[in-house]
Amino acid sequence: MTAASTPSLLFYADTHASRDLLYFGRFECHDPFIALRHQGKKIAVLNALEFGRGLKESAFDEILPLEPLQAEARKARPEVRPGPADIIALLAAKLRIRTLVVPDEFPAGLLERLRERCLDVTVARDAVLPEREIKDAREAAAIRAGNRVAAAGFAAAEALLRRAKISGRKLVLDGKPLTSERVRLAIEIACLEAGGLALDTIVAGGDQACDPHCRGTGPLRPNELIIVDIFPRHAATGYHGDMTRTYLKGRASAGQRALVEAVAAAQKAARKVLRGGAVSSVVHGECVKVFEARGYETKTTPKGAVGFFHGTGHGLGLAVHEAPRVSAPVHEPLKVGAVVTVEPGLYYPGLGGCRIEDVAWLTETGHKLLSSHPYAWEIV
Repeated sequence: MTAASTPSLLFYADTHASRDLLYFGRFECHDPFIALRHQGKKIAVLNALEFGRGLKESAFDEILPLEPLQAEARKARPEVRPGPADIIALLAAKLRIRTLVVPDEFPAGLLERLRERCLDVTVARDAVLPEREIKDAREAAAIRAGNRVAAAGFAAAEALLRRAKISGRKLVLDGKPLTSERVRLAIEIACLEAGGLALDTIVAGGDQACDPHCRGTGPLRPNELIIVDIFPRHAATGYHGDMTRTYLKGRASAGQRALVEAVAAAQKAARKVLRGGAVSSVVHGECVKVFEARGYETKTTPKGAVGFFHGTGHGLGLAVHEAPRVSAPVHEPLKVGAVVTVEPGLYYPGLGGCRIEDVAWLTETGHKLLSSHPYAWEIV
């Protein structure tokens, strides 16, 4: 396929909605804007509010001011206020663009309006920027910085748990019950002070922790496992950290201690085989082997699944969850340079849940950890 016949890549989104667009232009913008990859050039259309900043901060090869394009489009259709479809159609005519490809999250209404204007637009079946999966040293450093933010959050949570007193079936701090909400607030403040933003942090104790994405609500109890999962966005770079630790305030039972030991052993087993070229399902299978050898059954019950019922990990970068996946259904080799989480877990209502998560940057011979925080989990 020649350069002239290669479809031009089109975005219309804000960079919170589209991490692909953030990666493409290295430019944060909270309002939707038009961006193109045409004949190897990165082109953006920005309004007067963003134009000057885009020239200084972005990685676009060319930035066009929006207002003159609006004025030109208005001349062609004076009865209608020009919208994004009019500007894109005008650009396509100016640049002699024959075909366009858009990501699958492209706005459906805009797609229809472009086709009404006789533009040949197709929706990509695969990732439009597959290169996002491979992280360079700059990106790895940014993810490491995101995990330093997460570590500050764990330190704040641990400080509250250490200070809390056991009063019957409650944890009490400064005369009030210690709740998931109080711990989450302390984590969010610590992350802000460390240079990141932690949203939807998980602080889930007891049976709440057996739903892996339950954020947790209400009082935390003594002698119950508490899962804390922090995935902050580093403010300076936009890249995320993602780490999970499990805690218990009080004294663990033999069953709880065995559960935590099994999860720690599963993570170590996965890390032994984790490298560029390792098959995703094989890495996941190492966790499964550890759990099965120790008698931890995974099954579906009328109230939900128990055991180890999620993948071992996922890609991490400008989004918390991105390519690749480390799970049973994925039989493809992981790529050198990918960054993935390693987060096996076990969940049994009545006993509790445990998950331990770290982040690895894959090399040909193994991986480099991009996360660091102690694993001490039993707080007396």
